[in-house]
Formats: sequence, structure tokens, C-alpha cells
Amino acid sequence: MTGLYYKRDNCRLCGSINVEMAVPLKPMPIATPNFRVPGADRDAPVYREGVPLELYLCRDCGHSQVLHVGNPDVQYGNYVYTTSLSLGLPEHFVEYAKAVLAVRKPEKDSLIVEFGSNDGTLLRCFKAEGMRVVGIDPAKAIAEAATKSGIETYNAFFSPDVAETIKNAHGPASVLIANNVIANIDDLDPVASGVKTLMAPDGMFVLETQYGADVIRDMLLDTVYHEHLSYFNVRPLAAFFERRGMQVIDVEHIWTKGGSIRVTVQHADSPGEVSDAVTKIIAEEDAQGMNGISCYRGFAGRVAALREKLNALADEQHAAGRTVGGYGISVGTTTLLAQFGLADKIDFLFDDDPDKESHLSGPGYDIPVMGPDSVYNKNPGLIVIFAWRYAEPIMAKHGKYLEQGGKFVIPLPEISVV
Repeated sequence: MTGLYYKRDNCRLCGSINVEMAVPLKPMPIATPNFRVPGADRDAPVYREGVPLELYLCRDCGHSQVLHVGNPDVQYGNYVYTTSLSLGLPEHFVEYAKAVLAVRKPEKDSLIVEFGSNDGTLLRCFKAEGMRVVGIDPAKAIAEAATKSGIETYNAFFSPDVAETIKNAHGPASVLIANNVIANIDDLDPVASGVKTLMAPDGMFVLETQYGADVIRDMLLDTVYHEHLSYFNVRPLAAFFERRGMQVIDVEHIWTKGGSIRVTVQHADSPGEVSDAVTKIIAEEDAQGMNGISCYRGFAGRVAALREKLNALADEQHAAGRTVGGYGISVGTTTLLAQFGLADKIDFLFDDDPDKESHLSGPGYDIPVMGPDSVYNKNPGLIVIFAWRYAEPIMAKHGKYLEQGGKFVIPLPEISVV
């Protein structure tokens, strides 16, 4: 495609046009710290243009989704985020591989394929267990590096053609994996076709993805941005696979990304039984109203209340002649700056990574980025911890700042001031 984004007008799971805007979030740029845009300077539209981010709910199947879709070539062709650097994930993947193999029980040298495989961290765990592995990823540099490291990786978006190519070259996949990538894909019908093509008759497809119910219940606002197009609940996801000749047979609620689900899928005519966990989690979603509009309206109200309180805290510091800092540079920071209206209230940002850009740029703002030692040089009146999941180690590292009278603000899931 050309351009920065487009707007779809129907549900990406069931195709219904009966979609309703459920959460009126603020626009934010397509560009995030997760990827680079070669040839684009700081004033390019990819940084400066605010693209709508409303969450829509399908009133027919209950799927929640972002319908303003970013250009995937821009977003993923030069991706720089790598799995191996994400705290806790490499260790999680070791257990993930063992758990999947314990269920599937494939013979040694069976084929494991992952699309959206990034740097091959997860596939490396399967390879260590004696499996053949193949990855698929659209980020050219990351795919090349993974291949050089011993994880053969096709540089492509997953599609029926790619599935056919891999099947012809390597045979059918005993296990097909999609880890934190399904939510990033707009057109899921070709993905389902590719899965059916590549998955062995007795194989299984295992996906991990952010759990939509956790996003709404637990106020995981920083996970909402244009890379994450879908916020899956189990009922609409199970119906999607059923319509395409497959069956969800197990669901596990896991801790990653603040709350995720691991979903196991097989061909509809495979003999594997459906776990009680599937019906249980669907019943919980129904009881909590996760497929209806009211819980989303409540989420929107909570966002507005947090925005008002954070703005008041920042205004109070500025009125007293003090500055306001932020800690952590990530895609979540970009989201929270927009949703909390803080872009013109944060004077500078701190981050532990020395390779971060010198400024975080967006619609109407260029916020200086500094190293952790600058906390003491700048000594702001308060610091909003945008990397709120790591608030404890950040505050422990900067106890001196607190001793000097500074304040840390943890913005989610509720505001707390330390």
C-alpha cells in the first residue's frame, strides 16, 4: 500500500459492518520507538501526523479492534525491537517450548514454524529440544541476522504463498507458532488459509496474544497503539477459527505483556478434545460483559479521569516553578503522552538505554531524551514513570532523587505518587 494508513469499515474477524466506536482515544503518530523510517526526518508526517486510534467493537461477534490501519511496510520493514532484549521473555520462551512439546509430543526433528519470529529467540528454544525450525519475519535486517545465527528465516509477511513455499521445501509443520503477532495483522483471512495449508493434519497452531479482557479490566492503556490492531477475547476468536475449518481446543491465561492468552488450535477434523478451559474462559467473558459496549465505556471514563489527575499534578509543579520529567522511552510512552495529554507538560525524558534518539518527536512536540544521571542534574519536581511495569527497580535505582524531595508518579493502572 501507499500512504501512512487507511481506514477499514468492517470487523476483521467476522466481516460485519456493524461496528461501533467504543473508546474515543486520542490520535497518535504511526511512528514509534519500535521501528525506524529510513529517509524520514523529524518533521515527516510519519512522526507529526496524529492518526485516529479509536477502539471499535463489533456488535455481531464482540471483537474489539483499531480500524485505522498503519502501513505495514513502514511499520515492520525496518523494525528494531528484538525479543531477546525484552525483560523476562527469553526465560518465558524456554518454558513455552517445553510446554508446547509436552502437549504435541512430536518426534525429534519434526518441523516447528513461527511467523513473526523476530530474532529467533523462541525458535532457538525448540531447536535446543531437537526440532527443525523455520522462521518468517518481514523485518529485513532482523531476518538476515536470525538466519546468520542459525535460525533459517524467510524475510516476508506470512501468507498462503509463503506457507506453500515452506511446506514444499520443508514439509508440513508439526507445530505452527504466532507469538505476539496476530494482533498486528489487519487481514486475518489469508493468515488462516496459510495456517491450514502449512499445519500437518495432526499438527497444532499455538498463538500468544494480548488478552483484550485484561486490557480493559486492568487498564493496560499503554498496549493500545497502531501496531496492535486487535484486542482478542476468546469467544470471537474461537468463532473465527471455526468458520475457517479449525477449532480452538485450549486456552491458557498467562502473565506476559501484563495479561495474555495462549491459544491452541487444530484442524476441525483432528481428534484432540476441547479443554474445559475454553468454555470456562468464554463464560467468564460473558459474565463480565466483555462482548458488550458498557465495559468499554467504563474504560474510556477511567482514561479521562487519569488524564485529568495527571494534568493537575504536572500543572501544580509548573505553577511552582518546577519541571516535570518522564522515565522510559517506548511505544507505550508515545501512547501515554497522547492519551493523557502530557506532550506539552513533560519537559524531558530519561532512559537507561544510551542508544535512544536525542528527542522523542510527535505531533507538536520534540521532548529531549537524557540518560539516567540527568535525573540529578535536572532534579524535576516529579517524574512520571511511563515504564510503569518497572517502577520498582527504577525507583530503587534513584533513591537519592526521592531523598532530595523528588516525587515519582506511577500512572497505571491507577495513579500513585511516591
